[in-house]
Amino acid sequence: MLNARRVLFKAGPPLLAVLILLLAWEVYVTAYDVEAWLLPAPTAILREAVNSWPRVKMHTLATLQIAVAGFALGTGVGLVLAVALHSAFPALRQALYPLIILSQNIPIIALAPLLVVWFGFGILPKVLIIALMCFFPILIAALQGLDYPDPAMLDYLHMIGAKRSQIFWMLELPNSLPHVFSGLKVSATYSMMGAVISEWLGAQKGLGVYMRLSAASFRTDRVFVSIGVIVVLSLLFFASIAYLGKKLVRWNNRREGN
Repeated sequence: MLNARRVLFKAGPPLLAVLILLLAWEVYVTAYDVEAWLLPAPTAILREAVNSWPRVKMHTLATLQIAVAGFALGTGVGLVLAVALHSAFPALRQALYPLIILSQNIPIIALAPLLVVWFGFGILPKVLIIALMCFFPILIAALQGLDYPDPAMLDYLHMIGAKRSQIFWMLELPNSLPHVFSGLKVSATYSMMGAVISEWLGAQKGLGVYMRLSAASFRTDRVFVSIGVIVVLSLLFFASIAYLGKKLVRWNNRREGN
């Protein structure tokens, strides 16, 4: 009961702000008779979402498929590389870390056409685009968590003669989990954005394709429907990672008083 009240207390103000914004939007469009192709009313957008839901559902499932695949690939490679650079190849980390940072300065929209040229117009280049966007947050977050274990526990393990592998499994890895889940939440939101970007560059279905075709035909209401679905999916993905993190990292929740 207390948790429900806490969630309601936290979610109440943002929901109220959204409702006020939608109401003001509806009143403005109605009062000034704004053309639907320029700015449709929220009720018109909702009506279009209901009417076109079978088509939107098909595009949504296509986007969700590549978003999950790219997220899994990017975060998996990021976690493995973080562990390898921290534990197995610390010297290699000094050489690769600056290059990894520099790679983030390359706009993904500029790199995407190259991936299409190299791997064709199938699903692979789209998954790689998403993976590249998800890779960096989880890598940096995992390295940060692995680098700063509890000093008191680290001294204790050294005092009792724990081996390097024991320190990693008993202290460094558990200590890094809150940081890892923070990186996962960032990557989860990036995965949806990366999926839409990849579909803009060439695809037969997906929310990015649906949005591009709707904009070209001046169906602004459908563009807003696509945006709404993307926002909802991103929030659900983010909330799922946050929920999983709270369940798996209970010791950190207790320490923070949650």
